[in-house]
This record gives sequence, C-alpha cells and structure tokens, in this order.
Amino acid sequence: MNQIQEITSLVQELNEHRNAYYNLNAPTITDKEYDQLFDKLQKLEEETGFILSNSPTQTVGYYPVSSLSKVQHPIPLLSLDKTKQVTEITALLARNPALLMLKLDGLTTKLVYEDGHLIQASTRGNGEVGEEITHNLPAYQNVPLSIPYRKRLVITGESYIHINDFERLKETLTDSNGKKFRNARNLVSGTVRSLNPETCAKRCVYFSPFNVLEGLDESPYSDSRQMRLSLLKELGFDTCPYISIEGPAPTEELAATSIDMLVTEASRRHIPIDGIVAVFDSLSYSKSCGKTGHHYKDGLAYKFEDEQYETILRNIEWTPTRFGEIAPVGVFDTVEIDGCEVSRASLHNLSFIKNLELVPGCRILISKRNMIIPHIEENLDRGRYQDMVPPLCPCCQSATLIKRRKTSDGRIVETVHCNNSAFDSQILRKFEHFVGKKAMDIEGLSSATLEKFLELGYLDSFQDLYHLDLYREDILALDGFGEKSYERLWSAITRSRETDFVHFLVAMDIPMVGRTKSRILNTVFSGNLHDFEAAAVGSYDFTALEDFGEILNHNIHTWFSNEENLCLWKELQKELTFKSKEEHIMREVKENPFMGRTVVATGKLTHFTRDGINTKILELGGKPGSSVTKKTDYLICGEKAGSKLKKAQELNIPVLTEEQFLEMIA
Repeated sequence: MNQIQEITSLVQELNEHRNAYYNLNAPTITDKEYDQLFDKLQKLEEETGFILSNSPTQTVGYYPVSSLSKVQHPIPLLSLDKTKQVTEITALLARNPALLMLKLDGLTTKLVYEDGHLIQASTRGNGEVGEEITHNLPAYQNVPLSIPYRKRLVITGESYIHINDFERLKETLTDSNGKKFRNARNLVSGTVRSLNPETCAKRCVYFSPFNVLEGLDESPYSDSRQMRLSLLKELGFDTCPYISIEGPAPTEELAATSIDMLVTEASRRHIPIDGIVAVFDSLSYSKSCGKTGHHYKDGLAYKFEDEQYETILRNIEWTPTRFGEIAPVGVFDTVEIDGCEVSRASLHNLSFIKNLELVPGCRILISKRNMIIPHIEENLDRGRYQDMVPPLCPCCQSATLIKRRKTSDGRIVETVHCNNSAFDSQILRKFEHFVGKKAMDIEGLSSATLEKFLELGYLDSFQDLYHLDLYREDILALDGFGEKSYERLWSAITRSRETDFVHFLVAMDIPMVGRTKSRILNTVFSGNLHDFEAAAVGSYDFTALEDFGEILNHNIHTWFSNEENLCLWKELQKELTFKSKEEHIMREVKENPFMGRTVVATGKLTHFTRDGINTKILELGGKPGSSVTKKTDYLICGEKAGSKLKKAQELNIPVLTEEQFLEMIA
C-alpha cells in the first residue's frame, strides 16, 4: 500500500470511529488509539501533500458565500453525441483504441489545481460559462484539496450522490417548493450550488474525474487518456470506472458484454448512471475528430432504453398546425419520469391512433424518448377502438377531411386536415416562399404546380418536397408533366439539398428575418445553425446587434418557442447539407472606408437592388443598416430619397451618391 492509499484508508477508518463516537454514542476504540491514528494521518498528509476533503484534519474551515460568481471555460465543456444502438458504439470502437466508461448521472464539474492546491471548482453551465462552487469542495466526501503535483492541473468529472445515500436522504429532504427530491441528479445539482457548505456536507457528495484538460503531460504516455486517468488515481482521485478496448475491432457481442460489466460495477458500488460513454484513448486522435457547437466528435454516449410507465389516457385533443393538418395530442394522468411530471404526448397522426387502437379510458405505457420527448409506446387495452376523427376543425369550425400519403418506406399514413379554402391559400403561400430564390431556390415549382401537389396530398410539410420521387409515376401522369420536366424538377430539388445558413434561415419565414438580417446573423454566429438555435431558444439579446430592435428580438424568440417550429427547424436540417459560412470578400486595402462601418442605402439605385447593395456592404466588411441613427457612418442616396436623407443631414452623417460609392470602392 502506497502512502496515498494509506491516507485514504486512514480517513475512512477514522471517520467510521468518529461516527460511532459522536452519532451512535458507541465508541469502537479508545481516545488514545484514535489520537494515534489521527497523528499518523496528519504526518502522512504533511509528508505527501495529499489531503482529502473529508479528512478528520479538515473539519473546520467551511465558508458560505452570498452568491455564485460566473466562471469562463477557455476550453469549452461540450457534451458527446448520443445513440441507443450498440452497433454505433461498436463502429466507433473499431476506428481506434478507446475507453468504455460509466456515464455518471450527476452534475459535470471542473477542478483547477495550482502548485498542488485546489484553487477553483465550477459547474459546466452552458459549456462556455459555469458557476463557481469552490466554497463547497471542502464539504465533498472524496476530493483532494492538496495533491503531490505542483504544475497546473485542470480536470473535469461528475459530482454525484450514491443511490443508497439518495434513498436515505430523500425521505427527509425537500426542495425549494417543499416537495421531495425526485432523483439524485436534481439533489446533487441543488446541493453543489448551495451557498452554505454545511448543506453540502450533510448530503454525501462525491466527485469522479473522467478527463484531464490541462496537466499530466510530462509522461511519455501523455497522449493516452487512460494513462492520464491512471496518474489521477495515483494522485488520490476516485476516477470514473472504465474498460480499455484495444486490439482488433471488437464484435457487437464484446461491446455489449463490456457494457454489461460496467453496469454491474455501477450497481455494486451504488453509482448513479444513465448510460455508457465510448471515447478514444489517443488525445491527438480525439482532437483530429473535431467538434460541433454542441458536442465533441471523439466519442459517443450510449443511452439506455427508455423506461416505460403505466397511466390512463383521458382525452385526445386536436390542434391545427401550420400546414393545415390537425394534429392529435394525448392527455393522460400525470406520471413522473426522470424527475419531471408528464401529462401530454403527441399522437402524431390518425394512423398512429388507429394502429394503437387508442381511445380515452385505455391503459397506456409512456416513456420519454432520449430522456426528452414524452411518447406513448403501447395500449394495454386494445379492442375498444372507435372513430376518433373530429368532424369540425377546432379553430374555424370548417369540416375536416382525411388525407393519405405514402412514406419513404412505402407505408400509407392518414392525417386529419381542415377543409377551409382560405387556410389552403395560406399554406400555398408558405410553400411559395420556401421554394423561392431567396430561400431554398427550387426552380420549376410554380404556384400552380405546388397547388396541384397540395391538392393531391403529395405535400403536407416542407420535408415532403424532398421525397416527391415517391410519386414519380403519379406526377408523370399529370397534364403538363413528361419525363424531361419531371427530371428537371427533381434535379432542382436535389440541388437545393445543398444550402447555407442564410437561405435556410430565410426559408423558415421568421417574421422580419429576411436576407439582410439572415446575413448579419450568419456573420454573428459564424454560419453555425446550432449556435443560433441555442441563442434563439435561450435568452440571447438580439437587440445588441446592429439594427435589431425589440420587435425583431421578440419575433425570433417567439418563433423558436413554438414546438412545431422547432421540430420543423430540426427535422428539415436532416434533409439538407450545409456549405461552410459564406466567405465575405474583404478588400484588404487601406483605402476601403467601409470596413467595420454602418452603411444605410435609400432611394432608387441604378446599379444595385436593395439586396445587392447590402451584399456589397457586407463584402466590404461593413454592416448594412435599415434606418439612420447616430451610429450610422454613411448614407448611400439614390433617386427619390425621403426621410432618411433628411435625418442624415440633421445628424451630419456623410451622404454619398451611388457614383461616389462606386468610386470609393473601385
């Protein structure tokens, strides 16, 4: 046994004696024997520089804080992509030697050590910014406050509470709403972010590292993730359990066996998990895999199958959607899944209802697929089905009709629609906008053709445009269509699959977000749709951008708060491939006066359309504006200029004719 192991053993032994003496009133050793063990521990800590947070020598020193300060993460703490298929895990393991490790179910935490001492602890937060929780680390059960490693060390891992401890604690603890904690993850999240360490000390919080961000790179094995984890263990950290997968590509059976072994180990040690992580051992290979704005590409998180919960279906509600379909939603007795109360789930379409024979009053099984989306998995009381189609649209009271369409795998799906002609014209306009040149730019889809396809049931959503080949023979039989015209149309649709941030965002038809605003957002978010989505779903203040007002900020957030819109945004991206961010041609000449300047154009221009002049301003590194303010640097003025010219003159803003603008950029 080395000295660090001896310290860990002594801490455990002394804490057991302290519990017996103070809490159980049943001493197990004499005071003299306790003091001898204590002195031995203290001496070893001084010799090694290794001190555990729950060491009897560290029983004082907790300090509360008034609030949690923000911590920037220079190296983003991103997640991994997820899968439920062992085959995908096997495919990843076949690419390079890798580690299979427990996916701990707690709160991701980062620790920073300098000169052998813990100087900062923080939560993952949104990956870029977390919250400081350093004050709570002395109250953890197993975190080294001092280690025999003097260089900078930054590690990430998980703060968690063992399952058996949670079962004991949940009987006496309540959250801020006076309710019992639903799961260990919720409890640990609130605990480590509490302002008073006394709270944390009572709740048995542990930490297990699973990655080294900085440090431990002196070893000849510094490129190995496994070696760095081994070195962490030698420093006294309770590392996350893992299995190393090396050699020839593993079979699916071997991968499944390894996963079962890890799950068994987690169960034996009462460690809360919600899956298994597969990640490459070589750090240089991992880096070469790259990342997205959301996750690193050097691994996969294997999520366990969703648990199912029995409840009773009480009602089926019907709600009109953007494309005229009336979508069914199941309302059922509330069930608690993964700490959340769930009482509603989409029923998708009429075929889904018929296939499960769903009627109010039947017993159903509910899950949360991927731990996110509630889903009805099964009907336990089949054989009672009756017609559930609403006779009238709940929105306008028009009659309803059933449409049938063919899916990519040949199935026929029935959907319920509103038979209101006014609503049909609105749907047609949405499709016209979507296929337009400024949006997805699909040539050959005239208004008349779109109307015919909608009438025949070929189109229910934008995604259906990319599967019109299912109706090839039917389309060829239509008046005005022959082999060549069909091929031209299908080629145009296929070409539109390759698009970019700007065209895709314009196609979404968010109120007031046209080409100019889309180009600005493309620049701000570097052409990354995921980053823009996160900002729109979150609390990003778009008014901080040039020429983005409160109404536009409201429109973006409102659009993304709509579940139907968000589903369209995500699902449609699966049909497309995206070019990298538009390359703006920056003229690297000192004489270019528009670099970084806000330029507004007004009046009728000879050489540019309004879109064209804004594009040119962007190419010059400028920022196109739509209104004249004190922040405007130039006004380009064409014929019949109005109030913008007057405002620019009042504010003494330089006014350029179109010819002067062209001379300045020549």
